[in-house]
Amino acid sequence: MTKNIGFNVIGVFLWLFLSGVTLTAQPYPFQNPDLDAEARIDNLLSLMTLDEKVSALSTDPSVPRLGVRGARHIEGYHGVAMGGPANWAPKGAQQVPTTQFPQAYGMGETWDPDLIRLAGEIESIEARYIFQNPKWHKGGLVVRAPNADLGRDPRWGRTEECFGEDPFLVGTLAAAFTRGLQGEDPKYWRTASLLKHFLANSNEAGRDSSSSNFDERLFHEYYAASFRRAVMLGGANAYMAAYNAINGVPAHINPMHHDITMGLWDVNGIICTDGGGYRLLVSGHKAFPDLNTAAGAIIKAGINQFLDDYREGVYGALANGYLSEKDIDAALKGVYRVMIKLGQLDPTDSVGYASIGREGGADPWTTLKHRQTALKMARESIVLLKNEGVLPLEAAHVTKVAVIGWLADTVLIDWYSGLPPYRITPLDGIKDKVGAQSVIFAPNNNYNAAVDAAKSADVAIVILGNNPLTNGKWADSPDPAQGKEACDRKSLTLYDEFLVQRVLAVNPNTILVLQSSFPYAINWSQAHVPAILHLTHNAQATGTALADVLFGDYNPGGRLTQTWPKSEDQLPPMMEYDIRKGRTYMYFDKEPLYPFGFGLSYTTFSYQSLKVTAKDDCISVAVKLKNTGNRTGDEVVQLYVSFPQSQVERPNKALKGFKRVTLMPGESKTIDICINKDDLAWWNSQLNSFVVEPGRVNILVGASSSDIRLKGSLELQ
Repeated sequence: MTKNIGFNVIGVFLWLFLSGVTLTAQPYPFQNPDLDAEARIDNLLSLMTLDEKVSALSTDPSVPRLGVRGARHIEGYHGVAMGGPANWAPKGAQQVPTTQFPQAYGMGETWDPDLIRLAGEIESIEARYIFQNPKWHKGGLVVRAPNADLGRDPRWGRTEECFGEDPFLVGTLAAAFTRGLQGEDPKYWRTASLLKHFLANSNEAGRDSSSSNFDERLFHEYYAASFRRAVMLGGANAYMAAYNAINGVPAHINPMHHDITMGLWDVNGIICTDGGGYRLLVSGHKAFPDLNTAAGAIIKAGINQFLDDYREGVYGALANGYLSEKDIDAALKGVYRVMIKLGQLDPTDSVGYASIGREGGADPWTTLKHRQTALKMARESIVLLKNEGVLPLEAAHVTKVAVIGWLADTVLIDWYSGLPPYRITPLDGIKDKVGAQSVIFAPNNNYNAAVDAAKSADVAIVILGNNPLTNGKWADSPDPAQGKEACDRKSLTLYDEFLVQRVLAVNPNTILVLQSSFPYAINWSQAHVPAILHLTHNAQATGTALADVLFGDYNPGGRLTQTWPKSEDQLPPMMEYDIRKGRTYMYFDKEPLYPFGFGLSYTTFSYQSLKVTAKDDCISVAVKLKNTGNRTGDEVVQLYVSFPQSQVERPNKALKGFKRVTLMPGESKTIDICINKDDLAWWNSQLNSFVVEPGRVNILVGASSSDIRLKGSLELQ
């Protein structure tokens, strides 16, 4: 244990003298940005007292005595959260408005990594600004985002937090978001991306003690694959452990931290608990008899930050010999590696990002770039599920529009949302298009209001869906088809779909706008309603984006990121984590309501001239895409593969490339997508590595997982 601070300081000054470092500039070696990071961290730890080290295991690794200002955590799935329903601002502090994008589920439906990266950049600028600007001076630089968990089951209550069900898509978008958060500077990060929740965390019921059980191949090929891409391609060096166990071993103490993320992926930064996860090792998982032994085990497993009341347990572990100060030193190295990347140990003038917010100017969430990006994200996230010629509407030919539904005059935000600087509701957006005098609004059918409105209108727009907070208690929902954190869904039925039926009975030009955080089994609407759109909650520009799509000022190009079943009867039991038993488009053996990757457009596209070429470490796939309609529009070209000659069971098809493309009417373009050969590998447990096996690989290119337009193949040697 560190006992003699005076002796250490004398040693530091002697080291500085012998090294020729100017004392007035950097009194301690850890403050010298030109030194090796590991040497700086060793010096810092040598100067810290035991109490300071224990304190640094929180989410605030500051050491005031030594002039170290740590950076705390903030939430940031779809915008900085410094307010909102959970009031993520520090206790008693003023909430700060920030740019709010659609929920992560909606961001995923853009299928646009470049836009996702830009959203991360905008979020990181606002986080830095709030952290460093004298007016605000709060928050943190470790952003708990993105969520790289996979939506293996649409009943999962936290589906809204994930990008989708496919590990390649989710991993690609998570890597893009991470790059946006961390920036392009070779030395410093703008903010640090902290991935959630490692691993296989997709059930809420019983999550404090449940176990997600699956084999080693699924660990590497499915559940961990999205995280691996965010780390290896995005540069993430921080993540949060999940509440659940994996194959009976709680994630917080699972060997996977040392064996996989540290051992194979070279993660050496922050690994934190989930909120209360440390204590659940005793009260939930019953893995330890007391908090002292739990504290010793969790730190030795690799955890180095607690979102929990941990101090008594850590001191107890030290007193009982379950932990040593060297164990704490080893853990804290990861924390300070991240702090160095954030520039928190360096002089301000040497860190380019340190100028954000210190130079005055407008709050970034008020700037045109941030507002335009919020609108672009909201537009790109909208998915056209059905259209029998009703859409797009022509504002000049519409005399009266009935806007119906309890969601029509809202922009609902969820538990992890921030405070939007403004909210444009669907009703606002539609009024802006056609004029308030042309709009009849009926939030419900009380006193036959919705039916009467629809009767008197040229077109009826019905906006229904879920409430992200469910209007219930923390772990409960009055509507079994709604979900959130701590509450899984028990049904996929849209309880007020009856309202669409009544409206359609009096107005054949009825449009259903499903605003939801997850899939619904809207079988009746798909069979009868002429036009259906999907979008999620939380976007500050919701109304403008929706109105742009409804009235043809923007051609929808979003695509689903999850298989939408016709009913819960098509799904395996909730706790079945073996996806080979009928989960996701890769193994789903029934007819879905909407397939993975599905989405329509106001124009049409043709696919021609597939060319597959093997290169050294890449398979080049080129296809000629043409807009054959009369409107500019976006197509998401999706590339799937299958392995007919594999010696092991492989998915029916698996996404390995995609590209969102904008084409004008009549325009053609050759789209090139490169498949990294490593992405064709499967995990060989005997070799403890991925292997690419020889044999034929089928190349499938199309508009969705069930709409394959071109097929080819390649022989791997």
